[in-house]
Amino acid sequence: MRRPIWCPSWCFLFLAFTRNGVSLTSAWGWKRSIGASQRSNLLITSESDTSLSLTKSDHLPRGGAVLNETSLNDAGKVAVEDPAENRGPLRVLFLSADTGGGHRASAESLAKQFLIHYPGSNYELLDIWTPCGVYPYRTLVPSYQHLSASPKQWRVLYHASNTLPWEILMDLHSTFLCEKGIRKRIAEYDPDVIVSVHPAMNYAPMRSAQKLSKLYGKHIPFFTVVTDLGSGHATWFQKNVDKLYLASERLYRLAKRRGGTPDDRIVMTGLPIRHDFTVQADLLGRDRYSAFGKEYQKQVRLKLLPGVDPEKPVILLMGGGEGVGALSEIVDELYTTLVLKGVDATICVICGRNEKLKDSLNNRDWSSVSEKLAAGNRNKRRKKRSRWFGKRPPLQPIVKNEQSGKVDVIGLGFLTNIAEYMVASTILLSKAGPGTIAEAASVGLPILMTSFLPGQEAGNVDFAVEKGFGEYCDEPVYIAEIVSQWLEQPDLIREMSQKAHAVGHPEAASEIVQDIGSITHTWKVLNKQA
Repeated sequence: MRRPIWCPSWCFLFLAFTRNGVSLTSAWGWKRSIGASQRSNLLITSESDTSLSLTKSDHLPRGGAVLNETSLNDAGKVAVEDPAENRGPLRVLFLSADTGGGHRASAESLAKQFLIHYPGSNYELLDIWTPCGVYPYRTLVPSYQHLSASPKQWRVLYHASNTLPWEILMDLHSTFLCEKGIRKRIAEYDPDVIVSVHPAMNYAPMRSAQKLSKLYGKHIPFFTVVTDLGSGHATWFQKNVDKLYLASERLYRLAKRRGGTPDDRIVMTGLPIRHDFTVQADLLGRDRYSAFGKEYQKQVRLKLLPGVDPEKPVILLMGGGEGVGALSEIVDELYTTLVLKGVDATICVICGRNEKLKDSLNNRDWSSVSEKLAAGNRNKRRKKRSRWFGKRPPLQPIVKNEQSGKVDVIGLGFLTNIAEYMVASTILLSKAGPGTIAEAASVGLPILMTSFLPGQEAGNVDFAVEKGFGEYCDEPVYIAEIVSQWLEQPDLIREMSQKAHAVGHPEAASEIVQDIGSITHTWKVLNKQA
């Protein structure tokens, strides 16, 4: 059996450090001092306060050359002025790993913007641990896949590793064992800029970049783009990055408390999302329930769902690329509840690569399903305890409407035009992944989150609920009840949609890339002068 990543004992770590001459009592001071001298010649001034009114910052690199000026508007976005002469191609190295699809998706969204704003740019997505690390680091991806399938194990590991002692040990241990190999891989690519989109790829790679900068006599900028919304692991936040891009006030507070990142290196942006969503958000407008927004939605529905009444609300269910989750049970409960209550709707289920589920949904005898569930007691299908809210109150029997609801169920396979389906939808049901939530917000789509991975995704639930465009429920019978109640209150859905638009940042990837590109080009000029 493959050993999970947390197998090495504290004794093993202790021996590794003491053998290297680093005592645990001095580890914290050594870690905090790393890289402090590198910025001694970099003067950065800013006006900021703890309420995130980061109004203006001027970045002055060595020699006094003025970097691209940025400012934060009231919506929390960064407004970028990028000189035309700073449009040359760049060599970009992204650091990530396939521990969930969100990190790769964020890297690809940023890469797309580099190709748009800096034509001719080259990029590479590098998982530094698999080829460069030793055990247990080279098992990061398979260990994550194993542990994430067992939420209880993952919860223990996540919260244990999100403590200060563990952070110090892992940073020093990974640097001691893997930094040389990481530095070799970075040197082989010879990047103009390094962008980390993964929490486990900041401390050791940044040390490698600092050593290469000193060796080559040129500064290699290192940026971190946090791909979480409401909560983030402590390893995201380093005080010596060139810039740290965050998507929420919650993350800002974490960056200050856990990472000690200065205000002048923090930029508040949205989460970088796929370029398709930027395009669709622009076509839809900032209010999907305006006359223009409704007409555009109708056109998209006619295109995607021919033969289906475009006036009916659309419920979109997503289970990830592999079509995981209790989708089948949720759809059964949804169909039955809507039919009995007389609510018309179209249910679209993205099954991913799960062809068996797709065929089952498209060939299911829905009349038999609804009759069977309607004859039973809904309360007997409840869980004993909800994962998030505790025990819910008993459900009242459904009062059957005289006219049954007209409900269509459409099973869909693996799609590449998710943005269009979100535009066409009225409500989204999905796992609480940060990318999915940010994409839904960009097109003003209310979301009902049906599951989350303990640790980093719990904060995503809080984010959507607090911002007023989402709710959480993990019980199929209650999910169906909530969705039916939403559809019976169109004013509520519109209000949630407006709140989603208010926090959506469809241009985040573009703004981040322009800021990174401008700073990188300035460093290239200064490096040549040096």
